[in-house]
Amino acid sequence: MASRKGQKDKLRAERPVCEAEARARRKRVVQYGALAGLFALVVVAALIIASQNNGEQASGAGAGGDVADASLVSKQLKGIPQEDTVLGDPKAKVSMIEYGDLQCPVCKAFSFQVAPDVISDIVRKETATYDFRQWPIIGPESTTAAKAALAAGEQGRYWNFVELFYRNQGTENSGYVTDDFLESIARGAGVNDIDKWNSDRSSSKWDSILSRNDNEAKGLGFSGTPSILVQGPGGRKAFSTIPPLPQIEGAVNAVQ
Repeated sequence: MASRKGQKDKLRAERPVCEAEARARRKRVVQYGALAGLFALVVVAALIIASQNNGEQASGAGAGGDVADASLVSKQLKGIPQEDTVLGDPKAKVSMIEYGDLQCPVCKAFSFQVAPDVISDIVRKETATYDFRQWPIIGPESTTAAKAALAAGEQGRYWNFVELFYRNQGTENSGYVTDDFLESIARGAGVNDIDKWNSDRSSSKWDSILSRNDNEAKGLGFSGTPSILVQGPGGRKAFSTIPPLPQIEGAVNAVQ
Protein backbone atom coordinates (compact mmCIF):
# COMPACT_ATOMS: atom_id res chain seq x y z
CA MET A 1 0.00 0.00 0.00
CA ALA A 2 1.39 3.42 -0.94
CA SER A 3 2.23 5.81 1.91
CA ARG A 4 0.19 8.98 2.47
CA LYS A 5 3.23 11.05 1.48
CA GLY A 6 3.58 9.04 -1.74
CA GLN A 7 -0.06 9.66 -2.62
CA LYS A 8 0.36 13.41 -2.09
CA ASP A 9 3.44 13.45 -4.28
CA LYS A 10 1.56 11.57 -6.99
CA LEU A 11 -1.38 14.05 -6.87
CA ARG A 12 1.01 17.01 -7.09
CA ALA A 13 2.65 15.44 -10.11
CA GLU A 14 -0.69 14.83 -11.83
CA ARG A 15 -2.08 18.33 -11.12
CA PRO A 16 -0.37 20.10 -14.06
CA VAL A 17 -1.69 17.42 -16.42
CA CYS A 18 -5.27 17.85 -15.13
CA GLU A 19 -5.04 21.62 -15.43
CA ALA A 20 -3.71 21.28 -18.98
CA GLU A 21 -6.60 19.00 -19.87
CA ALA A 22 -9.10 21.46 -18.35
CA ARG A 23 -7.60 24.30 -20.41
CA ALA A 24 -7.88 22.13 -23.51
CA ARG A 25 -11.53 21.39 -22.76
CA ARG A 26 -12.29 25.10 -22.31
CA LYS A 27 -10.56 25.84 -25.60
CA ARG A 28 -12.66 23.20 -27.36
CA VAL A 29 -15.89 24.70 -25.94
CA VAL A 30 -14.91 28.12 -27.31
CA GLN A 31 -14.04 26.57 -30.67
CA TYR A 32 -17.39 24.73 -30.82
CA GLY A 33 -19.22 27.97 -30.07
CA ALA A 34 -17.34 29.73 -32.83
CA LEU A 35 -18.12 26.91 -35.25
CA ALA A 36 -21.83 27.10 -34.36
CA GLY A 37 -21.82 30.82 -35.14
CA LEU A 38 -19.96 30.21 -38.38
CA PHE A 39 -22.49 27.50 -39.34
CA ALA A 40 -25.35 29.95 -38.87
CA LEU A 41 -23.61 32.49 -41.12
CA VAL A 42 -22.97 29.81 -43.75
CA VAL A 43 -26.65 28.83 -43.74
CA VAL A 44 -27.72 32.44 -44.30
CA ALA A 45 -25.14 32.90 -47.06
CA ALA A 46 -26.26 29.68 -48.74
CA LEU A 47 -29.88 30.78 -48.71
CA ILE A 48 -29.01 34.14 -50.24
CA ILE A 49 -26.83 32.55 -52.92
CA ALA A 50 -29.53 30.00 -53.71
CA SER A 51 -32.04 32.81 -54.05
CA GLN A 52 -29.78 34.77 -56.39
CA ASN A 53 -29.11 31.70 -58.51
CA ASN A 54 -32.79 30.86 -58.70
CA GLY A 55 -33.52 34.44 -59.72
CA GLU A 56 -30.89 34.35 -62.45
CA GLN A 57 -32.27 31.10 -63.86
CA ALA A 58 -35.95 31.98 -63.40
CA SER A 59 -38.18 30.92 -66.26
CA GLY A 60 -41.60 31.13 -64.59
CA ALA A 61 -44.31 33.76 -64.70
CA GLY A 62 -42.17 36.32 -62.88
CA ALA A 63 -39.66 36.12 -65.73
CA GLY A 64 -42.33 36.34 -68.40
CA GLY A 65 -42.82 32.60 -68.93
CA ASP A 66 -45.54 30.16 -67.98
CA VAL A 67 -46.32 29.37 -64.34
CA ALA A 68 -43.74 26.92 -63.02
CA ASP A 69 -44.12 24.12 -60.45
CA ALA A 70 -47.89 24.20 -59.93
CA SER A 71 -48.08 20.40 -59.68
CA LEU A 72 -45.05 20.29 -57.34
CA VAL A 73 -46.69 22.77 -54.94
CA SER A 74 -49.98 20.89 -55.10
CA LYS A 75 -48.20 17.65 -54.19
CA GLN A 76 -46.27 19.31 -51.37
CA LEU A 77 -49.46 20.58 -49.71
CA LYS A 78 -51.86 17.76 -50.60
CA GLY A 79 -53.94 16.52 -47.69
CA ILE A 80 -52.81 19.17 -45.19
CA PRO A 81 -55.63 21.34 -43.77
CA GLN A 82 -55.61 25.06 -44.55
CA GLU A 83 -57.55 27.68 -42.61
CA ASP A 84 -56.99 31.30 -43.63
CA THR A 85 -53.19 31.77 -43.37
CA VAL A 86 -52.56 28.67 -41.26
CA LEU A 87 -51.35 25.34 -42.62
CA GLY A 88 -51.74 22.21 -40.52
CA ASP A 89 -53.86 20.53 -37.88
CA PRO A 90 -55.71 23.25 -35.90
CA LYS A 91 -55.45 21.01 -32.81
CA ALA A 92 -51.66 21.29 -32.75
CA LYS A 93 -50.46 23.08 -29.62
CA VAL A 94 -47.44 24.70 -31.24
CA SER A 95 -47.41 27.25 -34.04
CA MET A 96 -44.53 28.37 -36.23
CA ILE A 97 -45.19 31.85 -37.60
CA GLU A 98 -43.27 33.34 -40.50
CA TYR A 99 -43.47 37.05 -41.20
CA GLY A 100 -42.63 37.27 -44.89
CA ASP A 101 -42.81 39.40 -48.00
CA LEU A 102 -43.72 37.66 -51.26
CA GLN A 103 -41.21 39.83 -53.13
CA CYS A 104 -38.37 39.02 -50.72
CA PRO A 105 -35.65 36.92 -52.43
CA VAL A 106 -34.39 35.54 -49.10
CA CYS A 107 -37.97 34.51 -48.23
CA LYS A 108 -37.99 32.68 -51.55
CA ALA A 109 -34.77 30.92 -50.61
CA PHE A 110 -36.28 29.94 -47.26
CA SER A 111 -39.32 28.60 -49.14
CA PHE A 112 -37.02 26.48 -51.31
CA GLN A 113 -34.46 25.35 -48.74
CA VAL A 114 -36.17 25.08 -45.33
CA ALA A 115 -39.96 25.34 -45.62
CA PRO A 116 -40.42 22.00 -47.48
CA ASP A 117 -38.83 20.13 -44.57
CA VAL A 118 -40.86 22.13 -42.05
CA ILE A 119 -44.01 21.14 -43.91
CA SER A 120 -43.10 17.46 -44.31
CA ASP A 121 -41.36 16.83 -40.97
CA ILE A 122 -43.32 19.09 -38.61
CA VAL A 123 -46.63 20.23 -40.10
CA ARG A 124 -47.64 17.02 -41.87
CA LYS A 125 -46.85 15.08 -38.69
CA GLU A 126 -49.23 17.42 -36.80
CA THR A 127 -46.49 18.57 -34.41
CA ALA A 128 -47.11 22.24 -35.19
CA THR A 129 -49.01 24.52 -37.54
CA TYR A 130 -47.30 26.92 -39.96
CA ASP A 131 -48.77 30.40 -40.16
CA PHE A 132 -47.44 32.65 -42.94
CA ARG A 133 -48.28 36.26 -42.08
CA GLN A 134 -47.94 38.78 -44.85
CA TRP A 135 -45.48 41.54 -43.96
CA PRO A 136 -45.08 43.61 -47.13
CA ILE A 137 -42.09 45.85 -46.50
CA ILE A 138 -40.27 45.93 -49.85
CA GLY A 139 -42.66 48.06 -51.85
CA PRO A 140 -46.22 48.62 -53.15
CA GLU A 141 -46.06 45.47 -55.28
CA SER A 142 -45.55 43.49 -52.08
CA THR A 143 -48.84 44.82 -50.73
CA THR A 144 -50.63 44.00 -53.98
CA ALA A 145 -49.26 40.46 -53.86
CA ALA A 146 -50.12 40.06 -50.18
CA LYS A 147 -53.77 40.98 -50.78
CA ALA A 148 -53.97 38.58 -53.73
CA ALA A 149 -52.66 35.76 -51.51
CA LEU A 150 -55.12 36.60 -48.73
CA ALA A 151 -57.95 36.59 -51.26
CA ALA A 152 -56.86 33.12 -52.40
CA GLY A 153 -57.23 32.09 -48.77
CA GLU A 154 -60.93 32.88 -49.01
CA GLN A 155 -61.13 29.82 -51.25
CA GLY A 156 -58.77 27.64 -49.23
CA ARG A 157 -55.80 28.12 -51.55
CA TYR A 158 -53.69 30.57 -49.57
CA TRP A 159 -50.67 28.33 -49.10
CA ASN A 160 -50.79 27.13 -52.70
CA PHE A 161 -50.71 30.76 -53.81
CA VAL A 162 -47.81 31.68 -51.50
CA GLU A 163 -45.63 28.73 -52.47
CA LEU A 164 -46.39 29.09 -56.18
CA PHE A 165 -45.65 32.81 -56.06
CA TYR A 166 -42.19 32.14 -54.67
CA ARG A 167 -41.49 29.60 -57.40
CA ASN A 168 -42.34 32.23 -60.01
CA GLN A 169 -40.97 35.28 -58.24
CA GLY A 170 -39.46 38.02 -60.38
CA THR A 171 -37.04 40.83 -59.53
CA GLU A 172 -38.39 42.93 -56.68
CA ASN A 173 -40.13 46.19 -57.57
CA SER A 174 -39.55 45.54 -61.28
CA GLY A 175 -43.22 45.82 -62.22
CA TYR A 176 -43.79 42.08 -62.71
CA VAL A 177 -46.63 41.91 -60.14
CA THR A 178 -49.34 42.68 -62.67
CA ASP A 179 -52.97 41.59 -62.73
CA ASP A 180 -52.11 39.00 -65.40
CA PHE A 181 -49.23 37.63 -63.31
CA LEU A 182 -51.33 37.37 -60.17
CA GLU A 183 -54.20 35.73 -62.04
CA SER A 184 -51.82 33.16 -63.50
CA ILE A 185 -50.60 32.35 -59.98
CA ALA A 186 -54.17 32.14 -58.68
CA ARG A 187 -55.21 29.75 -61.44
CA GLY A 188 -52.10 27.64 -60.93
CA ALA A 189 -52.82 27.57 -57.19
CA GLY A 190 -56.27 26.12 -57.84
CA VAL A 191 -58.43 29.16 -57.12
CA ASN A 192 -61.72 28.16 -58.74
CA ASP A 193 -63.74 31.38 -58.75
CA ILE A 194 -61.44 33.96 -60.29
CA ASP A 195 -64.15 36.64 -60.39
CA LYS A 196 -64.69 36.30 -56.65
CA TRP A 197 -60.93 36.28 -56.07
CA ASN A 198 -60.57 39.52 -58.06
CA SER A 199 -63.33 41.11 -55.99
CA ASP A 200 -61.89 39.84 -52.71
CA ARG A 201 -58.35 41.04 -53.35
CA SER A 202 -59.54 44.62 -53.78
CA SER A 203 -61.31 44.59 -50.41
CA SER A 204 -60.22 47.15 -47.82
CA LYS A 205 -60.47 44.55 -45.05
CA TRP A 206 -56.92 43.40 -45.75
CA ASP A 207 -55.48 46.77 -44.70
CA SER A 208 -56.17 46.16 -41.01
CA ILE A 209 -54.68 42.66 -41.22
CA LEU A 210 -51.49 43.92 -42.84
CA SER A 211 -51.26 46.72 -40.28
CA ARG A 212 -51.68 44.21 -37.45
CA ASN A 213 -48.95 41.98 -38.90
CA ASP A 214 -46.63 44.98 -39.15
CA ASN A 215 -47.24 45.94 -35.52
CA GLU A 216 -46.75 42.33 -34.37
CA ALA A 217 -43.48 41.89 -36.24
CA LYS A 218 -42.03 45.16 -35.03
CA GLY A 219 -43.25 44.46 -31.50
CA LEU A 220 -41.26 41.24 -31.55
CA GLY A 221 -38.15 43.18 -32.53
CA PHE A 222 -38.10 41.95 -36.11
CA SER A 223 -36.65 44.24 -38.76
CA GLY A 224 -36.57 42.12 -41.92
CA THR A 225 -38.06 39.15 -43.71
CA PRO A 226 -38.26 36.28 -43.20
CA SER A 227 -38.56 36.40 -39.43
CA ILE A 228 -39.71 33.35 -37.49
CA LEU A 229 -41.61 32.92 -34.23
CA VAL A 230 -42.29 29.52 -32.62
CA GLN A 231 -44.79 29.58 -29.78
CA GLY A 232 -46.68 27.09 -27.66
CA PRO A 233 -47.75 26.29 -24.09
CA GLY A 234 -44.11 26.25 -22.99
CA GLY A 235 -43.32 29.76 -24.23
CA ARG A 236 -41.95 31.28 -27.40
CA LYS A 237 -38.74 31.44 -29.38
CA ALA A 238 -38.08 34.22 -31.88
CA PHE A 239 -35.55 34.06 -34.71
CA SER A 240 -34.52 37.35 -36.28
CA THR A 241 -32.00 35.50 -38.47
CA ILE A 242 -32.85 32.54 -40.66
CA PRO A 243 -32.92 29.32 -38.61
CA PRO A 244 -32.05 25.95 -40.14
CA LEU A 245 -34.48 23.07 -39.63
CA PRO A 246 -32.73 21.60 -36.53
CA GLN A 247 -33.12 24.93 -34.69
CA ILE A 248 -36.79 25.11 -35.63
CA GLU A 249 -37.34 21.53 -34.44
CA GLY A 250 -35.53 22.34 -31.21
CA ALA A 251 -37.73 25.38 -30.65
CA VAL A 252 -40.90 23.36 -31.35
CA ASN A 253 -39.85 20.72 -28.81
CA ALA A 254 -38.94 23.37 -26.25
CA VAL A 255 -42.32 25.16 -26.28
CA GLN A 256 -44.60 22.10 -26.38
